[in-house]
Amino acid sequence: MIAAVDLATVWAFIIAFAVFVYVVMDGFDLGLGMLFPLFPAKADRDVMMNSVAPVWDGNETWLVLGGGGLMAAFPLAYAVLMPALYTPMIAMLIGLVFRGVAFEFRWRTTAARNRWDIAFAGGSLLATLAQGVALGAILQGVHVEGRHYAGGWWDWLTPFSLLTGVALVIGYSLLGATWLILKTEGALREKAYRLSWGLLFAMLAAIALVSIATPFLSIQYAQRWFAWPNVALAAPVPIAVAAVTALLIRSLGQKQDSRPFFLALALFALSYAGLGISMYPFIVPQSITIWQAAAPQNSQIFMLVGVAGLVPLILGYTGWAYWVFRGKVRAGSGYH
Repeated sequence: MIAAVDLATVWAFIIAFAVFVYVVMDGFDLGLGMLFPLFPAKADRDVMMNSVAPVWDGNETWLVLGGGGLMAAFPLAYAVLMPALYTPMIAMLIGLVFRGVAFEFRWRTTAARNRWDIAFAGGSLLATLAQGVALGAILQGVHVEGRHYAGGWWDWLTPFSLLTGVALVIGYSLLGATWLILKTEGALREKAYRLSWGLLFAMLAAIALVSIATPFLSIQYAQRWFAWPNVALAAPVPIAVAAVTALLIRSLGQKQDSRPFFLALALFALSYAGLGISMYPFIVPQSITIWQAAAPQNSQIFMLVGVAGLVPLILGYTGWAYWVFRGKVRAGSGYH
């Protein structure tokens, strides 16, 4: 039983890690797409696309790993959550398809380029909003009876899930703006700095609103954050958010190009840690724990052997790609 518990925890960490890496690596990419309408000049849009062109199509690897890992390691949770989230998941996939097609086709046509730019921005917005709504729907809990989903088709659509959807749109847009600071120069970089200021304060407001609303969703969330001794263990998270925010404000004020992006990622990491504090050990909040949802121990061990070799390999080639294409992207140069 102890080994089974340990394996369930290990797999929960693997899936959480895969999802977080996806947020880190595809978040700025989606944010870039949502910022597209704010940069109407073709030259600026070409530079923006070239800044992510070498790496964007590998980012969904982590989404596949997280989703596939959930199905294989926690089949009960997958069977309960997917019916509850069919609509936002389908919307997310449609958005990712539109974005992916537009990314390639806009370089191969001139007559309808604006249409593909619209598809790129719209697909990015749809995918991000769907991810945020799905997160809110999971966090607020789903109706479970026995071992299956017992809710309705529209249970995912609530004010709280819309709030988390908008919050993720703001957060990804901040990542996109700080990515432009890191990767571009000249007028494009200066505009990214201006956008980052507004998006930072909007993100802080979104974090505050979600943090205030979450304890009202369930008594378990309130106890996890405010009951003793949990409050002492959870207190470092908001303190760290304040510290990272101060550093981010300073880096934006001093125009330190290399820092804002990574500090924005730190804000996402701390928000993700807060989500973990709220949910653990439930994988379906208030209903199913990671141990109740776990696959048989032999299955977990079998899959763990593959993941032990696969994850370092993915990290290795991803890190190499970012290293090879490091530095600023200039007009007239790039992947395309």
